[in-house]
Amino acid sequence: MMRRQYDFSNARRNPYAKRLKKQVTIRLDEDTVQYFKDLSDETGIPYQTLINLYLRECASSRKKLSLVWRSPAKGVA
Repeated sequence: MMRRQYDFSNARRNPYAKRLKKQVTIRLDEDTVQYFKDLSDETGIPYQTLINLYLRECASSRKKLSLVWRSPAKGVA
């Protein structure tokens, strides 16, 4: 049975909490952010968590992006 109130006055912070996630700054297209925000509305999961879950899945499966960079034509800035 759950109590109405709990006493956390003697609680300690998790010493490993800072190792669990790292705050980074990343630039994303507006459409990409909106996609995850819409998905967040559907699932009830925060959009940043969804982005993290997707990236974690890509990393764990070693998914590689098929991407070819082309050099700009000469004289084109």
